[in-house]
Amino acid sequence: MSSRNSTDWMWSQACELIEQAERMHRQFFRLLPSERAQAVWEPPVDVFEDEREVTIIIALPGVPAGCIEVNDEAGALVVRAERRSPFAGPLTAVRQLEIPYGYFERRIPLPGGRLEGARQELLNGCLILRLRKIGWMGHP
Repeated sequence: MSSRNSTDWMWSQACELIEQAERMHRQFFRLLPSERAQAVWEPPVDVFEDEREVTIIIALPGVPAGCIEVNDEAGALVVRAERRSPFAGPLTAVRQLEIPYGYFERRIPLPGGRLEGARQELLNGCLILRLRKIGWMGHP
């Protein structure tokens, strides 16, 4: 392979990796329209289910537990809060900003069937919600 061809190939690979990183960033940090004056973003979520419960893990690093609101709204759990910048101020120069700040809301659809109240804990920057199944496969 000539020097010119290998340079073109490396440039093509680098551009492809940058595009892939940008797609992943948009997937995890989607900006949404809001009634509020500030931007709203959605944190990434994982949902697991077994025969006894549904477990939801929401990545919320930097969000204090007392500021998180969790509501059951029409077959979905809605998680709302605000992540404030720890270094905001008139004398702070922003050199790079990739972590989303401000108000957020995440609507998580729930599986059919009856679920009992969410137990929640904030562990290692993740909100963990556990909902017990009621009346599924012989459970009371």
